[in-house]
Amino acid sequence: MIDEFAKNSLHGRLRRDRKALLWKLDGLSEYDARRPLTVTGTNLLGLVKHVASVEARYFGEVFDRPSPEPLPRWQDHDGSDLWAAEDEARHQIIGFYRRTWEHSDATIDELALDTPGHVPWWPEPYPNTNLFAILVHVLGETNRHAGHADILREGVDGRTGMRPEHEMQIDEDARTAYCAKIEQAARSAASVKA
Repeated sequence: MIDEFAKNSLHGRLRRDRKALLWKLDGLSEYDARRPLTVTGTNLLGLVKHVASVEARYFGEVFDRPSPEPLPRWQDHDGSDLWAAEDEARHQIIGFYRRTWEHSDATIDELALDTPGHVPWWPEPYPNTNLFAILVHVLGETNRHAGHADILREGVDGRTGMRPEHEMQIDEDARTAYCAKIEQAARSAASVKA
């Protein structure tokens, strides 16, 4: 009974975080969805593409259930899953992510939590694992990148939140006052001699 509870809880959180990540693209121009927003080039559409690739590998190859989507060999990873090329349409990347969900969900639904898997890109002694560990790992990856997307989207247009139904109207004056208060606290702390 605890296994089904754990599996359903983890799977439910994964589904929630997938949607949160995709929501960060809503209403953005092609440029804002693709442009580098950090010094390392991190961008919103690239995060979605990366998480889709990660999930496709972990719930596919690891359990000998290859993704129906074409993926380069993991040995040939070159970072191209971290950004969208000119000829990759947003709807194609989102479609890839949604189809990956279907394949991953089938793997999660059909396998028991203790089903063994093998992650060839993990170093010894870790490559032999199970569905429970992979669910936790992928949930962590998705959550981490959804958090990155939160910060990036906030920097683009100030929108925050996890789901559209919980988003509040932006009160620019209140936001400015709040940030000024935090800035003042930081300056005061920095000026105090230890």
